[in-house]
Amino acid sequence: MTAARKIIALLIIIFFGIPILFGVIWFVGLTKASVSPEFLTDLPREIIADIPEMAEEIFTEAQSERVIKDENTRAWFRAAAEAGVTPTQVMEETGLHDWFRYELSETLREAGEVLRGKRRPRTIVLDLRPLKEILLRDDIDRYTMRILEQLPPCDEEGMLAWAEISKEDWGDEWPPACRPDLDIAQDILKYERIEAVSEMEEEIEIFEDVRFIPFGISRVITWFSYSLFLIPAFFIFIGALIAATSPASFFRWTGVSILFAAIPALLLSFFVRSVSLWVLNFVPYSYSHAETWSTELNDLILEKTSWIPVTIVEHLFSPVVAVSGTVCVVGLVIFVISFMVRDRIQTRIVERQIVAPTPESTEKPPQTEEKPVETEEIPDEKKAVQTEPPDKGPKELKSEGEEFKEKTPESEEVREPEIESEGPDKNKE
Repeated sequence: MTAARKIIALLIIIFFGIPILFGVIWFVGLTKASVSPEFLTDLPREIIADIPEMAEEIFTEAQSERVIKDENTRAWFRAAAEAGVTPTQVMEETGLHDWFRYELSETLREAGEVLRGKRRPRTIVLDLRPLKEILLRDDIDRYTMRILEQLPPCDEEGMLAWAEISKEDWGDEWPPACRPDLDIAQDILKYERIEAVSEMEEEIEIFEDVRFIPFGISRVITWFSYSLFLIPAFFIFIGALIAATSPASFFRWTGVSILFAAIPALLLSFFVRSVSLWVLNFVPYSYSHAETWSTELNDLILEKTSWIPVTIVEHLFSPVVAVSGTVCVVGLVIFVISFMVRDRIQTRIVERQIVAPTPESTEKPPQTEEKPVETEEIPDEKKAVQTEPPDKGPKELKSEGEEFKEKTPESEEVREPEIESEGPDKNKE
């Protein structure tokens, strides 16, 4: 019967308790990361604030032959530097930097307050029309013309390349670093810019039709995800209850089941995070198929912006590590408690055996324990006088009586009548 109960308990825990607990750990960790204000609002604002500095570093190092060996790529950056066009200057003069700093950053700040529950949720609109106007301004055309003027004239091969670009979409190709007919080049670059801007939306709505949540959207979703732990806890509790034969075994079954789910989740979270960081460092996330566009520029961009994917991965998997680690600690504590419960039960059993009367004492009247009394030593002679012969039992008395009967001679009074009776008979004769 005990073996059957343990088999049923194992089936419940292995097929329901452990897999569900493993999945809930990952779901809670990823949910906590994806709805956190730190991930959705604070991290983008930090990236936006770092964009001008990153652009300047990329712009400066791309002109170095030590960093970029492709001559065509370096020629474009050198022409931009000779024209006095820098990323910071373009963003400041066109108003792009102000849009990032005020419009986008302010919208993300409001969204973060809603997620934290500091303000009532309302429809937050990120207006992209100012951004589209900035990208279509004539100032962009003037900067482009100033860069083209610094390039050397195109040869026949360069002219053919520009002609091919004018007939087809630009795609992944980058034009050669030479100056064709300026009108043709300006039309090509302006057309590509208009096509890219036209595909952008005019506004993005955040928290549309969301009702008021008193504790904040992020907290409510996180608490709801934590409540899912009740599902695997139920199956583990049922399985441990079926298999347990004592409170100690119940806690032991529960603790071991929790550890069997939490430890793999913890190890997997460490493994996935490490592999993700390795992939991000090994495979560039920005690439181009153009033969004239150097992959070294991709490596440079990856190097300067590597903290962004690393921070994203850390934000995503750190909660999973924290949740699985917490569940491991809970399982370990429950497992340790099982040994403490066993020791207490054994102590109580021993105490009851000492205090409770034995079965023999219930039949006989309780006898007080006599403590040995210290007495003075008595000489052997006095001991002989004082001591009395021990009482003899009934068997000893009987045996002595029989011996006395056998040894005692018959009395003369009994024999005399026989003698007297024989006397007269002899006389008669």
